[in-house]
Amino acid sequence: MRFWLQAAAIGGIYAALTIALAPISYGPLQVRVSESLTILPYFTPAAVPGLFIGCLISNAVMSPYPLDFIIGSGATLTAALLSYALRKVPWLVPLPPVAINGAAIGAMLYYMYGVPPSLWADMGYVALGEGIACYAIGLPILKYLERHRRIFEL
Repeated sequence: MRFWLQAAAIGGIYAALTIALAPISYGPLQVRVSESLTILPYFTPAAVPGLFIGCLISNAVMSPYPLDFIIGSGATLTAALLSYALRKVPWLVPLPPVAINGAAIGAMLYYMYGVPPSLWADMGYVALGEGIACYAIGLPILKYLERHRRIFEL
């Protein structure tokens, strides 16, 4: 029961942050602040379905790119699984969302929606925004939560 409560809470927070910050959550120059939560698989496997469902909901509600519902949510699920697999090395936990979303969302924007200027630029812009969310915001959150692990025992 705790697993699903944690997953639901994480999904709800992810969706709420993404939707509330929609102007900066979508497009090639995005800093999806909710992606800072992708460090949570370090603490609990419940974060994997939570992040996926939160992304699915926010992409269904707000994304200007219809394929984001499938591609973006699938990228988040894949990244969350890999982040969970890398949980033994804390500074690597934010890397899968940066790499996978940079590649998947950048390619989606370029190939499916013709976002200029180039594939590599689109991938780089998305990866840069992910890096800000996951490393500049997410990694400090991870370090803080390491000192307060009891939060996940509720």
